[in-house]
Amino acid sequence: MSDDGGRRARPTSKSLGASFWRLFASSTGSNLSDGILQAALPLLAASLTRDPFLVSLVASLAFLPWLLFAIPAGALVDRIDRRRAMQLANLSRAVILVLLAVAVGAGLSSIGVLYAAAFLLGVAETVYDNAARAMLPRVVRRDQLERGNALLSTAESVCNLFLGAPLGALLFALSAMLPLGVAMALYVLAALLIVTVRGSFAPERKAEHERTTFTADIREGLVWLMRHPILRQLLWVTTIGGLGNSIANGVAVLFALEVLGIEEAGFGLLLATVGVGAVIGSIASPLLTRLLGRTAAMGVAATVGGLTLVAMGIWPTLVMTLIAWPLGAAAISAFNVQIMSVRQVLIPDALFGRVQGAYRTVLWGSIPIGTAAGGAIASFSDIPTSLVVGGLLGAVSGVGVWLVLAVYRERIAAAFLEEHA
Repeated sequence: MSDDGGRRARPTSKSLGASFWRLFASSTGSNLSDGILQAALPLLAASLTRDPFLVSLVASLAFLPWLLFAIPAGALVDRIDRRRAMQLANLSRAVILVLLAVAVGAGLSSIGVLYAAAFLLGVAETVYDNAARAMLPRVVRRDQLERGNALLSTAESVCNLFLGAPLGALLFALSAMLPLGVAMALYVLAALLIVTVRGSFAPERKAEHERTTFTADIREGLVWLMRHPILRQLLWVTTIGGLGNSIANGVAVLFALEVLGIEEAGFGLLLATVGVGAVIGSIASPLLTRLLGRTAAMGVAATVGGLTLVAMGIWPTLVMTLIAWPLGAAAISAFNVQIMSVRQVLIPDALFGRVQGAYRTVLWGSIPIGTAAGGAIASFSDIPTSLVVGGLLGAVSGVGVWLVLAVYRERIAAAFLEEHA
């Protein structure tokens, strides 16, 4: 294992190396904690109020920081050591959970306290996630990025969908404080593990006399993204795809309950099959790229993700849903791994946090718009129509991705062969 001038600890063989697996272990612990809270926080809200709107606000407030602070968090990540940022973010989340657990135990918890905790946890997550994505290219070689992203994405899906949420619900059934305590301990463990990753992960900053303000840093990242022909075009076409998926996701539960006629427990099992598809897609992403080439693999994955929704809308049967929904989830997961790897090789290290934050702000900003549009389309027409409309937008997005990647095929291929100086 070489240290690359004291800055990086990258493997010299096909192995991803010890530093990656330490990063993987830390991320897995953090993701498991996230999964526990995905179930525990809504359950805690439901124990405080039965108002559906008030309960739903917990998830909304946890997501809101991605729209408000993703870019500032990225600017922060571009100013400090990314490993330290991940550590501090997880320790901050642990402190928030300690305070929430104390409030619950003392009988002082309220829906307002829970809202504040969910929002602050979301703010810390924007810092953690931006730093984690910026850190990976320092840990593995560029030709290993897709494999590394695939493993991290697989662990995230498994921890969130199959382990964390059921564990959170089980722990909550035993005691409202228990999932908070376990999640807190996992965040602390993840913070300790990330320190063991060898190398220096401070971004390359300008000389002292060229230092800029925080606001100027944010502006620099936004300008760079808007002037980069590949990422700018990919941003717009993938936002269309994100909008389409959100239109379908906004009515997914009603599609299952009212159109397919399954019970609530059956909906949970259906989501489990979708989760299996997502895991398979993440694992298979590197193989798909090797077999088809990057351009075709990403184009096929994005397009199939949309066409499966169209199929579910046109033929709204349980059999079609059991085939198409997991297949679509696999395709989208594979595409997410692939496009993250593309962003990691195209965005300069010193700008990664800001550009990644800006990219996600635009892309994820389409989510609430899409979910609202899905409900509106279903109200004016019917639920399957929402899936068809969302799927068509996803398919159009996939074709757009294919065209952009085809135009810049050689430039992207060259970027994967380069290494940061």
